[in-house]
Amino acid sequence: MRYYISDLHFFHESLNTQMDCRGFKDAAQMNAYMIKQWNSRVRPKDEVVILGDFSVGKAKETNEVLSQLNGTLYMIKGNHDSYLKDSEFNKERFVWIKPYAEMHDNRRKVVLSHYPIFCYNGQYRRNKKGEPLTYMLYGHVHDTMDEQLVRQFCQITRETKRQSKYDEEPMPIEQIDTALGEVVISGMIRKVEEREIRNERTIMMFDITDFTDTITVKIFVRNEQLPEMREFIKKKNFIKVKGIAALDRYDQEISIANVSGIRKSYDNREVRNDLALNKRVELHCHTKMSDMDGVSSVSDIMRQAIRWGHKALAITDHGVVQAFTEAYHTLKDIQGDYKKKGEKLDFKLIYGVEAYLVDDTKQIVTNPKGQQFTDTYVVFDLETTGFSAEADRIIEIGAVKITDGKIVDKFSTFVNPQIPISFRIEKLTGITDAMVLSAPTIETVLKEFLDFCGDAVLVAHNAEFDTSFIANKAQKQGIIVNNTILDTVLLAQFVIPNLHNYKLDTLCKHLGVSLENHHRAVDDAGATADAFIKLIEMLKERDIFDLEMLNEKGKLDVDSIRKLHQYHCIILAANETGRINLYRLISASHLTYFSRFPKIPKSLVNQYRDGLIVGSACEAGELFRAMLSGRSDAEIARIVNFYDYLEVQPIGNNHFMIEKEDCYVQNEEDLRDLNRRVVALGSKFHKPVVATCDVHFLNPEDEIYRRIIMAGKGFDDADNQAPLYLHTTEEMLHEFDYLGSEKAYEIVVENTNKIMNLCEEISPVRPDKCPPVIENSDEMLRKICHDRAHEIYGPKLPQVVTERLDRELNSIISNGYSVMYIIAQKLVWKSNDDGYLVGSRGSVGSSFAATMAGITEVNPLSPHYLCPKCFYNEFYSEDVKKFAGGAGCDMPDKICPNCGHKLNKLGFDIPFETFLGFKGNKEPDIDLNFSNEYQSKAHAFTEVIFGKGQTFKAGTIGTVAEKTAYGFVMKYFADKSEKTGHPIVKRRCEIERISEGCTDIRRTTGQHPGGIVVLPIGEEIHSFTPVQHPANDMKTSITTTHFDYHSIDHNLLKLDILGHLDPTMIRMLQDLTGLDPLEIPLDSKEVMSLFQNTSALGITPQDIGGCKLGALGIPEFGTDFAMQMLIDTKPQYFSDLVRIAGLAHGTDVWLGNAQTLIKEGKATISTAICTRDDIMVYLIQKGLESEQAFTIMEKVRKGKGLTPEQEEVMRAHDVPDWYIWSCKKIKYMFPKAHAAAYVMMAWRVAYCKVFYPLAYYCAYFSIRANAFDYEKMAMGRDKLEYFLADYKARKAENQLTNAEEDELKDMRIVQEMYARGFDFTPINLYQAKARSFQIIDGKIMPSFKVIDKVGEVAGESIEIAARGGEFLSKDDLRQRAKVGQTVIEKLSDLGLLQGMADSNQLSLFDL
Repeated sequence: MRYYISDLHFFHESLNTQMDCRGFKDAAQMNAYMIKQWNSRVRPKDEVVILGDFSVGKAKETNEVLSQLNGTLYMIKGNHDSYLKDSEFNKERFVWIKPYAEMHDNRRKVVLSHYPIFCYNGQYRRNKKGEPLTYMLYGHVHDTMDEQLVRQFCQITRETKRQSKYDEEPMPIEQIDTALGEVVISGMIRKVEEREIRNERTIMMFDITDFTDTITVKIFVRNEQLPEMREFIKKKNFIKVKGIAALDRYDQEISIANVSGIRKSYDNREVRNDLALNKRVELHCHTKMSDMDGVSSVSDIMRQAIRWGHKALAITDHGVVQAFTEAYHTLKDIQGDYKKKGEKLDFKLIYGVEAYLVDDTKQIVTNPKGQQFTDTYVVFDLETTGFSAEADRIIEIGAVKITDGKIVDKFSTFVNPQIPISFRIEKLTGITDAMVLSAPTIETVLKEFLDFCGDAVLVAHNAEFDTSFIANKAQKQGIIVNNTILDTVLLAQFVIPNLHNYKLDTLCKHLGVSLENHHRAVDDAGATADAFIKLIEMLKERDIFDLEMLNEKGKLDVDSIRKLHQYHCIILAANETGRINLYRLISASHLTYFSRFPKIPKSLVNQYRDGLIVGSACEAGELFRAMLSGRSDAEIARIVNFYDYLEVQPIGNNHFMIEKEDCYVQNEEDLRDLNRRVVALGSKFHKPVVATCDVHFLNPEDEIYRRIIMAGKGFDDADNQAPLYLHTTEEMLHEFDYLGSEKAYEIVVENTNKIMNLCEEISPVRPDKCPPVIENSDEMLRKICHDRAHEIYGPKLPQVVTERLDRELNSIISNGYSVMYIIAQKLVWKSNDDGYLVGSRGSVGSSFAATMAGITEVNPLSPHYLCPKCFYNEFYSEDVKKFAGGAGCDMPDKICPNCGHKLNKLGFDIPFETFLGFKGNKEPDIDLNFSNEYQSKAHAFTEVIFGKGQTFKAGTIGTVAEKTAYGFVMKYFADKSEKTGHPIVKRRCEIERISEGCTDIRRTTGQHPGGIVVLPIGEEIHSFTPVQHPANDMKTSITTTHFDYHSIDHNLLKLDILGHLDPTMIRMLQDLTGLDPLEIPLDSKEVMSLFQNTSALGITPQDIGGCKLGALGIPEFGTDFAMQMLIDTKPQYFSDLVRIAGLAHGTDVWLGNAQTLIKEGKATISTAICTRDDIMVYLIQKGLESEQAFTIMEKVRKGKGLTPEQEEVMRAHDVPDWYIWSCKKIKYMFPKAHAAAYVMMAWRVAYCKVFYPLAYYCAYFSIRANAFDYEKMAMGRDKLEYFLADYKARKAENQLTNAEEDELKDMRIVQEMYARGFDFTPINLYQAKARSFQIIDGKIMPSFKVIDKVGEVAGESIEIAARGGEFLSKDDLRQRAKVGQTVIEKLSDLGLLQGMADSNQLSLFDL
């Protein structure tokens, strides 16, 4: 806490007696009183700023006074402080002594002086409410004329507005809801867009927010003014705008137009600061990784805590630890920033979780004494006025005595609670005030009940509730209850483990026990007794005859533990051992104990307790719930002893309890009492108590985001958000000031720092890389590559082959990547052996070693000729040099001069350094495209290679996307409008602003489509990451990494084994044609013509709706976008197609970049930047150092642009401006090897389209046509053309749905097929397949799956049933194929069941 004080005037006798007339006997008495008052308020660690005239005494006596005062002191010089000049005065008692100072306090600037200052910095600044943002504090004025003048001046400055060219103060944007005319607004620019219009003008549109609302501003700008305007109108700039608020006819919203003035403004939002000298530590913090609950990013929370000077922060998301990696990377970034400034960051992260704890340590029987089941048991039930044994009353007791398994006696009575029974309880139990009015009180009834029980075993359903009331009331009467207690809930969970729940009515129904008048004590006790007797008989069948044996054998199994009620609990990792143990707990909670929540049993926490610190958490914690329920002191003690520290939170966090009918908490004082009790328990059991915020959002204004998320989840009270924001030390001390200043300081500051000091600085992920080990992988890779090289290039390898292969292998092996190659080689060879080609992705095709290992079919050497018979080769002839940078297949055919055999044409001229860098400093990534039909087998084969339990699917985290967040916000305001009856209209830009705060919040988890993470043998997965099932699906056998795989890909090897349609289609084409895809020539002129015209198909563009090319349905080139690129670039060679594929897959590489340059004549398809390799090769050719060229390529391809230094170097080497401009536009780039691999696959498909058309269309419709419709497409060309014309007309009006867009795509392929003279044959019930189209008698027969209302599943059933012979009737078809009547009717309507009778039965008319 910081205090301000002035004019104490210690030792000033005349001021005491004359000027201020303070009334003390003398100065000594005045001094003593002031010292006492000072120390009663100021704590030792508080701050006090003295605004002058502290003492009129001499230096020594003033030193004596100062030595008696608490606090850290600051001094503003006053006119009486002459002792300051004395050399004997101890100036070190003050942090500083100044004549004037400025400080920040509680989000406001404070100007400090002894005399008033009439003009000071910031005196006119105001917040949104009109309150000052700067205060002047001064001393000295003793109710004089001076003071009156100061007051007058202050009043005048408050009422005086600064004059500017805008006379009006900015209007809050939320008030601009109609066409108000001229307005002035001020705020931050959120988004800027430009739209070029005619006459060299551009519309600049930008959204501006003042954080109450958002509005769009539109300005018409001459194009020559754009550069100047762009410097001013930038995202996140603060500006002030004067313009006309009017309805925008285009957007149909109120926006600002006709702007008459813009100028810079400033951020006037209040910024909270933690100014305490000693700061607290937050030990309970949720991030966006808390499932649809926390709404602030861990990065933002950390940065604010660091800005406040906090020493640490604990991350404790609900049940998960997925924010750890982002937090760690953020910390490393901030530490790097500090290091650059020559400073060291004093901050650490504490890694933890708010776990869902279940108590599996409770035994079925408490306090057993060797009783047999033949002994006496009292089964009882209570009805009460509420759930708290401490605050609520018993209103009925019902009990049944059982001896030797038989009911021998009963006890039943009402109890007068001496308070009114609530309507809720009356409705639940049927017990009214009238029924209990004449009943005895608990003081009488309890003794009678306990006499009835004697030393019998007490039995109850959910015994903890009933026995807590008995124990509480007995304790208040001084009665000791020491009976054995048996809980029939736990007993039933042991005996009948598969029951879906264990409520009394569910149990009774299962056991065939009658339960009437449920929630009446006497009836519930009777039903529980009957159930108990049956459960005893079931125990005897298991040879369990006494309570000791029951406890021994009745430990909960996994299913029973999953059904236990969960409590919140904080678990922090104190060290590296604790981190691994924490990950073990997280894995178990997701893999073994997940049931709606990832639950952690107490027994497991005890097993892995080493290195963990366990806290009692919030109101949902076990301790808080036990106190609310009025559990006995013994039970409370048992709970407290489990935890290492206890936790309390501001009463605002628990304010919702006051509104709950079933909670005894009536007011804020009750909430304070609960916190006081936790503090008392901490003292009693020597457990530190810490005050936490339970952070769910960063600042108070951020609650709107959580409100919307909670409303989206269906919470009715979403608008009543608790203050779950990160508090400053001062705010938290204020929250707990009812405990007294010393205790508040202890739990807010001291104890939180104690827990922090128990936690070491650790890393949530291992820093080292741990690739799997395959014995002799280095030698194995060398042998495989050299053997294959000799097989292709002959016994004596060309020098260029030897040099490239050895250079690559040396780099690969020395950097430890040989294992990666061997793994990929084994997977690819296995797939090839099983008949499926594998396509490479990424830059692996840049590696000649990968080609020789059979991982990729892309040969990255420069174009060259090679004789497959005598191994003659040409690498350096003039014929070859012409095609440098291109593709070998583009070279003209040539005959071997030695043996006369036709030469092979190989090579794509791709540098190896694209893959691994010049120094092996680039992390390689081998991605492989397996057939989607084969992918699962490839995944399974990784377990064969590495061993069971060593491979995991790469985990992903699904978060709220922008569109989803936008929908949440829209729905929130729509629902609120409906509730209030008043329409709430929000501008689109404001919806976008709010939805931005709702994005990236964790919703679920999943798995990478092809990513496999490999764990080296001998390592434990928990030293890297916890593991779980994707989306917590307990029915799947798949196990994924808990962390997003990107977070650990620097530690563990990740294989990308992806499923792709191209290899599947190639396989089907091979089956249909018998053609070996590897023998398909890459230099066919007919195939090349598909990318230039339609001649190879024997049709004209008019035949296929004006489409100018034959590329429809060809992978990579079959979309309108790609075909327009082909038209614009006019490719002549295979290498041109590779470059076009690179353009098509990049971001901002073609549109607004290469396309513009080609149109302007500045570049051609050969010189424009198309793939990332182009940049590096071109810059090296220009004379840049190779490593520098590589660095620029890597920066550009990731969309990071160029630094000024890099631009300068490029210009110095005569790189043209258009090339630099192009580099700066690029956001993402494809590697050339990837593009080449894709084009090779596409070419093979295109070859079949030209030379094997029926096979092509059959394969296309089977594999790629995901919207084929039998009725619209396969029932004749005329019908197709009708639907095609309709779809095209509606597309022109932008009226097609996404599904219809897909249909249109498939219709165009069907149209092309018809135009080429091919046709469909109707589906034959006995020949058709469920999934695959077939070639039957020169026509194509569709599959069942393309018939609407039939689909793949029913089609498969029909296909299987048809193998059993002819169907006798439609009934026979329906029964044998197990399909519905809808399917039968659809097949009949299409004429596919012609001649088939409806039924197997004959009528007289059939004879």
